[in-house]
Amino acid sequence: MTAATNPGAEERHPMTGNALSGDAVGGMERHSYDVVVIGAGGAGLRAAIAAHEAGARTAIVCKSLLGKAHTVMAEGGIAAAMGNRWPEDNWEVHFRDTMRGGKMLNNWRMAQLHAQEAPERVMELEDWGALFDRTDDGLISQRDFGGHKYARLAHVGDRTGLEMIRTLQQRAVALGIDVFMELTVTDLFKDPSSGAISGAFGYWRESGRFVVFEAPAVILATGGIGKSFKVTSNSWEYTGDGHALAMRAGASLINMEFIQFHPTGMVWPPSVKGLLVTESVRGDGGILKNSEGKRFMFDYIPEFFRAETADTVEEADAWYEDKKNNRRPPELLPRDEVARAINSEIKAGRGSPHGGIFLDIASRRTPEFIRKRLPSMYHQFKELADVDITAEPMEIGPTCHYVMGGVEVDADSQESAVTGLYAVGECSGGMHGSNRLGGNSLGDLLVFGKRAGEYATTYAASLGGDRPRVAEEDVKAAERSALAPFEVEGGENPYTIQSDLQQSMNDLVGIIRTAPELEASLTEIEGFKERAKKMAVEGHRQYNPGWHLAIDLRNMLIVSECIAKAALARQESRGGHTRDDFPGPDPEWGTKNLVVNLDAAGTGVDLHEKPLPVMPDELKKYFG
Repeated sequence: MTAATNPGAEERHPMTGNALSGDAVGGMERHSYDVVVIGAGGAGLRAAIAAHEAGARTAIVCKSLLGKAHTVMAEGGIAAAMGNRWPEDNWEVHFRDTMRGGKMLNNWRMAQLHAQEAPERVMELEDWGALFDRTDDGLISQRDFGGHKYARLAHVGDRTGLEMIRTLQQRAVALGIDVFMELTVTDLFKDPSSGAISGAFGYWRESGRFVVFEAPAVILATGGIGKSFKVTSNSWEYTGDGHALAMRAGASLINMEFIQFHPTGMVWPPSVKGLLVTESVRGDGGILKNSEGKRFMFDYIPEFFRAETADTVEEADAWYEDKKNNRRPPELLPRDEVARAINSEIKAGRGSPHGGIFLDIASRRTPEFIRKRLPSMYHQFKELADVDITAEPMEIGPTCHYVMGGVEVDADSQESAVTGLYAVGECSGGMHGSNRLGGNSLGDLLVFGKRAGEYATTYAASLGGDRPRVAEEDVKAAERSALAPFEVEGGENPYTIQSDLQQSMNDLVGIIRTAPELEASLTEIEGFKERAKKMAVEGHRQYNPGWHLAIDLRNMLIVSECIAKAALARQESRGGHTRDDFPGPDPEWGTKNLVVNLDAAGTGVDLHEKPLPVMPDELKKYFG
């Protein structure tokens, strides 16, 4: 998809049909906006809607097609303390659950804002046309999920993320927000004198034609980093673009050692390895069994959650019918605990034939119940694996799913250390601490997407006509950098480097880590960086996936180094970070975050410790 290229004619946007705001100068397509949002998942769409409604001239730029985002993988629901099933639920309980799930490493203010504002954001979605499942008395239905004390996930069967994207997408299109689809952003611009953000540089993936966006406010909403790992639920877009763009602009990343390996990804057949199996399967009665038929999660209840977790099969099963008088099943522990337990069973030789373990709902619920409550899962396994989940167990295993770490931002505004640069959703850090609770991602996207859009608009408006400037020498440098792989003769294929990086990250920076393995990974990453300097791309700029990957790979290498370096430095096990050589949490490590920046040369990563923000006393009382 390309924009019209005749600078003499009025250009029309290829999706909306709106007149484009810029023109082509010297062959370079240019556009001017108040706010540019990079990424069109839940966070990006919500941010763009908020910016537009606050009066900003807004553009959405997305690497793939509108609606094609990892948000659709969030199948279970949106965590929000609406109290529809449990009147006792409130934001304070949700806040407590979120902080405990993140092992108290969360930015307390972000966790507080999220818990307080998520119910209103859900109601807003419904006002915009989202169709939620209902309770018997007509309220939005809420379901149970791991780590949440009460059933609080507003849901649409097991297709909640899809419904959310559909609703936000329709809203954005109806408002007439310009959307630049299949356009990759490769660089951010800063004013040479003030250092504030002045715009972004990218290219149309179809034609290879370059585009300059002049804008004083840029919101990063690019999602995660999963394509650095071999087995992941993430699709091809998730190459850490926002993380790397922010670092190159001078922002810092936080909590990068914490990678969430979702406990339940498909393991068979190989073509679907890593595809997500929603936590709703366990919330609706599914249990985990090893190859001996044993329900093994009772062997892995940590002390931290023992008081609220059932330790007998009888109590766990009774919980589904009487939640007030029974404790939760251990299958509904937070994701990090479940993933580690599954990993331990597989390593002990009690795994399934294809290297996972069994998730069984067939023996626990009627076929009608399963097809009604889990229609996507039923279809996914039937069509892709020829498995009928109403009749037999699923084979599942941990898969790289989500990064808790991201751009360090101000809790209220989501602005980074770079003036005019904001980050929301999975590419921002702090909200989830060391482990994200299921269902908290969709609420995170809505709450902080709205906040970022509004704050970015206020900032852009405050500038009046005195806006940061895009320097022409920076445009030329961005162009040279993007085209560099075409200049190499006889160099290495980027696909080979990516494949080796993914294998290395899987083997050395995976779910269980040790110092020697992490040191080896950093040595290997240095080797990949050297190989990447000699990457060669053949052919032309049009329709060239090899070129796209060469550009993505630069981001993946930076982000992978951040993860490995932070994982080596944090000498404890906490949340999504498990060190075999430091098996328990360390109270001293529980008081600080690890922050990473690009080094002075711009080729490596510097790391330093930073104290956690101090929680006020009125919130500390919830953890007595």
